[in-house]
Amino acid sequence: MTAPVLEVDDLSVFYLTPRGPVAAVQEVSFQVAPGETLAIVGESGSGKSTTAHAVARLLPATARIPSGRVSLGALDLATATADELSGIRGRQIGLVPQDPTVSLNPVVRIGAQVAEVLLIHGLADRRTAWDRAVEALAEAGIPDPAVRARQYPHELSGGMRQRVLIATALIGRPDLLIADEPTSALDVTVQRQILDQLDRLKADRNTAILLITHDLGVAADRADRVLVMHRGRVVEHGTPAQVLGDPQDPYTRRLIAAAPSLSARRGAASLLSTVRSSELDTGAPVLEVRDLVKEFTLPRGSAQAVQRAVDGVSFQIPGGTTLALVGESGSGKTTTARLALRLAEATSGTVLLDGDDVTTVRGARLRALRRRVQLVQQNPYATLNPRLSVEQVITDPLRAFGVGDRRARSARAAELLDLVALPVSALTRRPAELSGGQRQRVAIARALAVSPELLVLDEPVSALDVSIQHQILSLLVTLQRELGLTYLFISHDLAVVRQIAHRVAVMRTGRIVEAGATGDVFDDPADAYTRALIDAIPGGLRPLAPTTRTSARQQGAS
Repeated sequence: MTAPVLEVDDLSVFYLTPRGPVAAVQEVSFQVAPGETLAIVGESGSGKSTTAHAVARLLPATARIPSGRVSLGALDLATATADELSGIRGRQIGLVPQDPTVSLNPVVRIGAQVAEVLLIHGLADRRTAWDRAVEALAEAGIPDPAVRARQYPHELSGGMRQRVLIATALIGRPDLLIADEPTSALDVTVQRQILDQLDRLKADRNTAILLITHDLGVAADRADRVLVMHRGRVVEHGTPAQVLGDPQDPYTRRLIAAAPSLSARRGAASLLSTVRSSELDTGAPVLEVRDLVKEFTLPRGSAQAVQRAVDGVSFQIPGGTTLALVGESGSGKTTTARLALRLAEATSGTVLLDGDDVTTVRGARLRALRRRVQLVQQNPYATLNPRLSVEQVITDPLRAFGVGDRRARSARAAELLDLVALPVSALTRRPAELSGGQRQRVAIARALAVSPELLVLDEPVSALDVSIQHQILSLLVTLQRELGLTYLFISHDLAVVRQIAHRVAVMRTGRIVEAGATGDVFDDPADAYTRALIDAIPGGLRPLAPTTRTSARQQGAS
């Protein structure tokens, strides 16, 4: 029998806090064999990422491993020295972290960061390392890799930055790849490319993959075995057919019920009733854009002098409805949203808000626009000031616009917390004390503080696990119904879009290639690109047949 690449036996991890030790992982056991993918799934706070970071010994200084063994071959990583760990990270163990915003050096070119792994381990000289870095970027699905290698992280989209992390992890050809939410920031087609690349690596080099994901569809499609964690413990463990097709634990059943990518199997695809073109309201648009164009100057040496990121985009959003802009990373959807928000200047075209042309407004009129249109950003971990309390975060827009006195603003903050289903006790807490889902609720409350007409939601749930995703999406639907809000929803996740959007506009290379009611676009797509996006949705294309299973304890010990 082939020896496992990684063997974890009764691993426990706790964190030291001012209130005493807090258990994060308790008696977790599993193995990952050569050429096998093990997916660990669970909610935020379940212990899945702590388990992965314990394997790589990348835990924070407040973490302790009181018991357990983490075996990589003959080496126990739980007790390995700093020198031993430095010798295996990047070479025997590759790590794809979750957040590219904080994982890439903002002042070092992309190619140099990818090549650094080879240079540290003496696997190549500088010239060869650069060439191999360009090849790794291409393998990770980055277009024009030679050009991108000379750019800095801020010049790439979020999805491209995530692919840079994947290229960095793979360039050393590790025996074990730890992928912590490696595709959460990627659109479905690029997600498929990246997962296909991981599968090829697994097949060609017999690499073992430890996959941490909140996307049960990805686990269903790509994992050989699935391990479900809840409150630091393993509650279920088996093949995807066993765990997702015939779940035994109530917690697993709740996760599956909330997973948008598995909705096709459940027959519950939308939080809204399915809407067809003939049923949509034709009222006056809150937001209308006409023939928007945005061009960017490219670095010297590029094939073209400028890139047209948005190319003649037009759409309308009637009041009280949701339009979703979907497309691959780099398709222009976020740039279009920034133009609509007037956070970037259009090269040409028109932006209308309630019929008023706001394309070139300045001064007081632009300030008034800021109050009518608010933004909820993608990453709840990076968009809240860590030094401020929740009350200060929520009331900051009110102070900026001079709304109310201190007492009125505090009352408004408490009202908004209740509106987004958070306890009033959270007002005195800081963002670091909240979960990802709670932080995103605070971000929504902050956006609602000045009573805007339009919310621009830029990937608002992509960083959240499935149960929290479901809660936030349900909250947005409820708020829209109660407050009459209008949403421009930016997303790469078509399964999420189907749950919340009345209309969909599909973007590719800066243009809208198809638009219409959500039910029409998903059930009868007219454009080949739209069909490719829908076909790439993970988890919904094949049934999961239950098979004979064993207990989680037995599976973990096998």
